[in-house]
Amino acid sequence: MKKIIHFMSVLLFLSACTATPETKPIVNTPVLPEVEENSLVLFPPLETRVPNTDFKPAFEGQTRASSTQTKVTYSYSIINQELVEPWGIDVLPDGKLVITEKPGQLVILEADGTFITRISGFPSINTQNQGGLLDLSISSEFEMDSTLYFTYASLSTQGSATTIGRAELDLTNNRLNNFETVFTAFPYLTGNNHLGGRIVFDDQQNIYLTTGDRQDFDRRMQAQDPSNGNGKIHYISKDGEIVDGFSSTVFSLGHRNVQGIAIHPITKEVWANEMGPQGGDELNLIQHEKNYGWPIVSYGEEYNGNPIGDKITQKDGMAEPRYYWDPVIAPSGMIFYDGEMFKEWQNNLFIAGLKAEAIVRIVLDGDNVLAEEHLLQSEKQRFRDVAQGIDGSLYAITDAGRLYQIKSN
Repeated sequence: MKKIIHFMSVLLFLSACTATPETKPIVNTPVLPEVEENSLVLFPPLETRVPNTDFKPAFEGQTRASSTQTKVTYSYSIINQELVEPWGIDVLPDGKLVITEKPGQLVILEADGTFITRISGFPSINTQNQGGLLDLSISSEFEMDSTLYFTYASLSTQGSATTIGRAELDLTNNRLNNFETVFTAFPYLTGNNHLGGRIVFDDQQNIYLTTGDRQDFDRRMQAQDPSNGNGKIHYISKDGEIVDGFSSTVFSLGHRNVQGIAIHPITKEVWANEMGPQGGDELNLIQHEKNYGWPIVSYGEEYNGNPIGDKITQKDGMAEPRYYWDPVIAPSGMIFYDGEMFKEWQNNLFIAGLKAEAIVRIVLDGDNVLAEEHLLQSEKQRFRDVAQGIDGSLYAITDAGRLYQIKSN
């Protein structure tokens, strides 16, 4: 479930889409020395390329942290490779997988990747560019209400907007019933990029929704406008209303394009990753009413090499990222691991990396990044989202239409 990820262990398993899947055992190299259970061995940083900018980090470990390697051997399989532009994945209580496809379909698979059905019938969706049917999350009360929540680029005569909808999943007849709009991050705008679109439930059954700045240079500053729905993280009730005790749906502002959000299983802190420009991808600890700076501060630069704004990375009243990447990894879907398969991965973040072409494991020490590991990089896939199976295995979808599963040997 892509809700709160409660404390336990760690990763993954893999089966295949075919009857006899190709399984690839991983033997981690170099061989790690004997260490105590759950201890961490650190190596030099993974990133050795020249950064795009000459900015200095605000504190030690804010970028290019040490690398580490998983001690337990694991294997992975491609268990389905017939998905069409998959974007979001979640897991039903019985282990079945639900996956959104950008053109506007919901795919349901068995836990081993076997195809069950593909469901259409969504409302008008702008599927151009970065739009389409985006993320999904099962209701925090799914076993009672059978409800799925979706994000998508809703379409109107004024343009598109990041929107949450919900519907009841009818597995008997393989269809969605009673689809309704829950929340729209106004205004509608032309163009269809930087929509954000990730959602996660907390354990009060409320929703965090991410939005983007809609990319156009002239629109960037709307990320700083609390009355504008773009460039924000919103916090709403499951019915799309302002949560009791809050004055607005805006939880935080100053975001460029948040593509991953997750809640720490122990501290309940909200963490989010954010795509930067050229350089400056971020991992942020999200706090209420904090301003995360875009486009006033950034650790990146324009794609043509020009500075962003006044070329500053810090400003009073604006939160620093807990970590940043330069060059970028293009972070996408993200979870905290909460399984029993790999105890060394308890409470670690797993980020689907598009540009990194890897599943990025982040080991935290409090609110700081202690170490980073890139998994499945040899597959050379743009990883779009990750989810944890009920058995503790890790699932990952890619832009090429693959579904991977990772499991300990």
